[in-house]
Amino acid sequence: MPGRNIAIEPRWAEGKFERLPELAAELVALKVDLIVASVTQASLAAKRATATIPIVMVGVGDPLGSSLVDSLARPSGNVTGPSSMLAEASRKQLALLKDAVPQVSVVAVLWNPANPVWQAAALRETEVAANAMGLRLQLVEARGPEEFERAFAAITLERAGALFVPADIIFVRHTKQMAELAMKHRLPTMFGFREHVLAGGLMSYAASFTVMFRRAAAFVDKLLKGAKPSDLPVEQPTRFELVINLKTARTLGISIPQAVLQLADEVIQ
Repeated sequence: MPGRNIAIEPRWAEGKFERLPELAAELVALKVDLIVASVTQASLAAKRATATIPIVMVGVGDPLGSSLVDSLARPSGNVTGPSSMLAEASRKQLALLKDAVPQVSVVAVLWNPANPVWQAAALRETEVAANAMGLRLQLVEARGPEEFERAFAAITLERAGALFVPADIIFVRHTKQMAELAMKHRLPTMFGFREHVLAGGLMSYAASFTVMFRRAAAFVDKLLKGAKPSDLPVEQPTRFELVINLKTARTLGISIPQAVLQLADEVIQ
């Protein structure tokens, strides 16, 4: 229990990835027993700061591709934990967006170049899926909320028929603004977090981060009791959730096909 048999030293980069190495070094200097790092960039910063302190990664989209681990079944370094496998989910996300808006031929992809490791993996998978479906992608950059208006204006100028927003920590911190911009520009949008849909976005498809953090607690418990990271295989999500906002669909004048609605885990009326 915090304050009784465990002490927690929180560090938050406030979305500024350049601060992560400094924050990771602070924790190593404190000689903590274990580091929990959320998302790819934070996990990489922790790994670069220490090769000995156990690290529990949470929500990493591609643990192998980002070189956080060399094996999912038996990681040989000091990193393990629950993975989101969001890079692989990108193909399904684009397919679901196409199914929801069958007439679309050009899909804009809003990505954050300040988060290059994870975003590059998501883009690779998205491009593979787009080629297979005969879709043309329009890549648009946005590093933060001050660039959102410009990005959405560029998307509209190119006449994209839909928008895909891969999961990103910066984007999920501004769910309301992004949902409002998608509505303003009449863009059916697939988001990487359900929070965007709760804020008014059209669709999301992803593993539950709530479940992943609960699983991370189980990893922490085992490691603090003496287990080694190599003893604990990286966990992959067993379930992805499709969330659809029908109120938004009606406002956009979109009729979501029944076959897509039947796949939804949650439908917001």
